[in-house]
Amino acid sequence: MQIDILTLFPSFFESVFSESIIKKAINRGIIDIKITNIRNYAEGKHKIVDDKAYGGGAGMIMMVPPIVKAIEGVRKKIKNRKRRIVLLSPQGKLFTQKKARELSKYKHLVFVCGHYSGTDERVLDFVDEELSIGDYVLTGGEIPAMVVVDAVVRLIPKVVGKKDSVKNDSLWNGRLASAVYTRPYNFRGLKVPETLLSGNHRSIEQWRKQNAVKNTIKKRPELLKERK
Repeated sequence: MQIDILTLFPSFFESVFSESIIKKAINRGIIDIKITNIRNYAEGKHKIVDDKAYGGGAGMIMMVPPIVKAIEGVRKKIKNRKRRIVLLSPQGKLFTQKKARELSKYKHLVFVCGHYSGTDERVLDFVDEELSIGDYVLTGGEIPAMVVVDAVVRLIPKVVGKKDSVKNDSLWNGRLASAVYTRPYNFRGLKVPETLLSGNHRSIEQWRKQNAVKNTIKKRPELLKERK
């Protein structure tokens, strides 16, 4: 998979994509991530990428020409691929595990990071969808882009060593995973459930299915309502 991230702050991504699973996926040639500075596509001596909003108001707005030219630039480099172009914005649809699975099927993903007080609305005519990672506002789309890339990349075949590691994740099937335990067996009177120590794989699997439901009811009951 080819991933292109369009941003005004390329250095944000240096440490995040040079660690852990993402780094291994890059080194193994499973994914390729390229960071493009939108400012490189701005015109004029000062490479201006933002301006005041028509109609007045506080804050600066990202201009549409540099963003669209940056999108067109990466599209020209990667041809004839199943592509999805995504704008990261607090006004977008909520990003979910289901959406992560959907995006993991594409061969080319392009993420546009909004910034300042927003992007010119006309940018939406040049992207496929607008996504948000939550109902709150961040300083820009860079952190959301990192979140989405991390969630998507781990779903690509061969990125995570064991398939079950992904399929047993919380939210994979619309609910939380079961509780998990490791050593020590007894910590300050809090003990590991005896079933997990039984060695009976059928009993353990049944316990995990039942506990997943209990865990969801306790922590995220709205997930079960959404499945109905």
